[in-house]
Amino acid sequence: MARQNNSPARREAMGGLAKGLAVIRAFTGEHAALSLSEVARSAAMPAATARRCLLTLEELGYVTRSGRHFVLRPKVLELGAAYLESMNIEQLTRTHLEELARNTGDSAALCVLDGTDIVYVARASIRTLLRLEAHVGSRFPAHATSTGRSLLAGLTPERLQRYFETAKLEALTDRTVTSPIKLRTLIDECRRAGYSAVEDELAYGVVALAVPVFDQSGRVVAAVNSSSHSKKMPKAKLIRERLAMLQQVSRQISTDLAGVPGLSLSAQV
Repeated sequence: MARQNNSPARREAMGGLAKGLAVIRAFTGEHAALSLSEVARSAAMPAATARRCLLTLEELGYVTRSGRHFVLRPKVLELGAAYLESMNIEQLTRTHLEELARNTGDSAALCVLDGTDIVYVARASIRTLLRLEAHVGSRFPAHATSTGRSLLAGLTPERLQRYFETAKLEALTDRTVTSPIKLRTLIDECRRAGYSAVEDELAYGVVALAVPVFDQSGRVVAAVNSSSHSKKMPKAKLIRERLAMLQQVSRQISTDLAGVPGLSLSAQV
C-alpha cells in the first residue's frame, strides 16, 4: 500500500525541474564560476544532462558564459526575492520597524535586493515624505539608495561585478552618484563602516541611513533604513542620532529572521 500511495507523487514530480534547481545550487560564493564538468560533478548528474540544464537556464536569462565557465546572472536573485516576499516579512518585522518609526518620528523600512533594484518588503511611517512616498512593493534603483548600497556591500566580488555589468547608473537628481568608480568606493566604505547614508540622491529632500540585516550564517539578506527630510535632518546628524538605533533594530530583525526556514538559501542565490 505504501508504494501505491507514493508512486503517483513520484510520477507527477518534474525531474527536469529538480535537475535545473540542482544546477543553480551548484554555484556558491566560493565557486561563482564553474565549468560544465564542475557543474555536473557538484550537481551529481551526467555532463550531457548538466549541459542541457545550463543551456536552458542560459536561454531563460539565469546563466551566462564567461569563456569556458558558466556564472549566474542577477535574474537568479528573483528566486530569492520571491521567497522573501512570499513570507509574511512585514508581520515579522512590524514591531521593530514601528518602534523605530516612533522613536525617530519618521519612516523605517526593510528592503531586499532584486536584480539592480531594491524592493520594500516592510515599512512603518510616522511622517510622510511628500516628495517620495514608498510602500511595500516599491522598487528603486539600488545605486541611489542607502539600503541598496548596504545590500551591494554584502555581495561577493563576482556578484558585485555582475551588478555593475547590468546596472544603469542613471542620475535621478544632480547629486546622484553615477560614476562606477565612485560608487564602488562608496560600497567599499559601507562594507568597512557597516552603514550607508544618502542625501538628495534618490529624490530632492530625501535623506536615509541604512544598515545590513544578516542571516544565521552572517550573510547579508536585507537592509533596514531610517529616512527623513534632508532640510530637517542633514546626513551627518542622521548618522549621529540614529545609527545606534538602526544597528539595534538590525540585530533584533536578524535574530527573528534566523528562525525562518530556508532564509540562508534565499541569500545564497
